[in-house]
Amino acid sequence: MSKILKTNALESEAIYIFREVVAQFENPVLLFSGGKDSITLVRLAQKAFYPGKIPFPLLHVDTGHNFPETIEFRDRLVEELGLNLIVRNVQDAIDAGKVTEETGKYSSRNMLQTTTLLDAIEEFKFDACIGGARRDEEKARAKERIFSVRDDFGQWDEKNQRPELFDLLNGKIEIGQNVRVFPISNWTELDVWSYIEQEQIEIPSIYFSHKRKTFVRDGLIWSASKYVYREEDEEVLERIVRFRTVGDMTCTAAVESEADTIERIVNEIKVSTISERGARIDDKRSEAAMEKRKQQGYF
Repeated sequence: MSKILKTNALESEAIYIFREVVAQFENPVLLFSGGKDSITLVRLAQKAFYPGKIPFPLLHVDTGHNFPETIEFRDRLVEELGLNLIVRNVQDAIDAGKVTEETGKYSSRNMLQTTTLLDAIEEFKFDACIGGARRDEEKARAKERIFSVRDDFGQWDEKNQRPELFDLLNGKIEIGQNVRVFPISNWTELDVWSYIEQEQIEIPSIYFSHKRKTFVRDGLIWSASKYVYREEDEEVLERIVRFRTVGDMTCTAAVESEADTIERIVNEIKVSTISERGARIDDKRSEAAMEKRKQQGYF
């Protein structure tokens, strides 16, 4: 009973936040990656505005190095629900000379998303960007507000954040400023999966146990893909794996798992002692990697 009550309370809070966004901002957008958190946001937005349609578009910053399963699911979901999807590509920023693609063993386009995201915000004049970040994921996200104010350059400054007492959310901003909104900030990974199980939400197959050609580097399991750098001595083997988090192929490692149903995934997470972002190499570049990206406007 306590689990059900907790989930309902979290859902009610998220729905309230969605409605506050639409009430306080003129041009919001939902940042959509095709991962479980953004899919959960779509379901919550459906509930918040039912029987009407979701009153804002979805924005996907496509690195070009996404898992094919994620892109296929994204396109199908958008078509089934009749949603407005905006896609902006990191490759365009590379071609325009705005960013330089990384090279080498740990190269990734994940850091390059920031420029494309900020360009899209400027292009469409979005004043609120709704994201699926949660406080339990990483210490830089643990201190985030639900309404996180960003300056004219998309940067985060802790001195410009507002108190959020008694669930009062202040969306008043100056021209050029932007707010990132996190409706499931107070959820945990287990909360998200329990909600997916409860609501019977469809998610990409990549989250479930499957056979995949992989190789091991630094104790992590990587997909054998043309986008992922691999040394000649890094042997490719077929393993039974799944992904706890879905980002770029170049920065997202798999975990060995037999969990092929949501129920088994929930049971697996209950006994896990490692954060889901423990399989994200981009968070391990330095002790303050996520903090620096947040200050630059990444999330």
